[in-house]
Amino acid sequence: MARKSSEPIPHLSADERAERVPVYMARLEERYGDPKPALDYSNAYELLIAVILSAQTTDVGVNKVTPVLFDRYPDCVSLAQADPADVEEIIRATGFFRQKTKHIIGACQAIVAEFGGRVPDTMEGLTSLPGVARKTANIVLGNAFDKVEGIAVDTHVFRLAHRLGLSEASDPNKVEIDLMNEFPREHWHRVNYDLINHGRAICTAQRPICGACFLNDVCPSAFVPKGWRQEA
Repeated sequence: MARKSSEPIPHLSADERAERVPVYMARLEERYGDPKPALDYSNAYELLIAVILSAQTTDVGVNKVTPVLFDRYPDCVSLAQADPADVEEIIRATGFFRQKTKHIIGACQAIVAEFGGRVPDTMEGLTSLPGVARKTANIVLGNAFDKVEGIAVDTHVFRLAHRLGLSEASDPNKVEIDLMNEFPREHWHRVNYDLINHGRAICTAQRPICGACFLNDVCPSAFVPKGWRQEA
């Protein structure tokens, strides 16, 4: 998740960040509307498993395999007792399927043993599960339980936090803290979705389209030397 050495991280003063963050918030919200995950799910169990499976693959790819997985294993109890070989075959297309199988079965076994078969609704409880770090826990808490304790930092959020001058940290947990300090708490839930949507649509990893970006007049990275950005 570390930045590319060829991509400079712009530095903004505290006053500059305070001035630009409200602009970022307003424009991103206007463009991307209501925040919601692209993963298909109907309850906390399905969301937890889908988020674990989404590591290093696309949400579209996860949505293709979860209907079969959840039809065969509709709850934590059934998945906790699953044959790993069967689960591996179902989720193979998501990549890293052996490790992900260990994580989702292990998480369900822990939920059954420690939480009575119900997905925990606390940061401490969720992050105690195999394969669950703060990013996953934040997504599950916010969407399944309407609890906001932080900001989920995935690769898009990590990248845009740097490009927008909101963090210079190389550790995702420290990036999360920086973002939490910059955005008001009532806005934390949507930060992840706004930055993911913007990272997919315009501020892509390889060729961000700065010339077409509605933030380019306030984004410090819109003025870096050519080489890692694309002019519209």
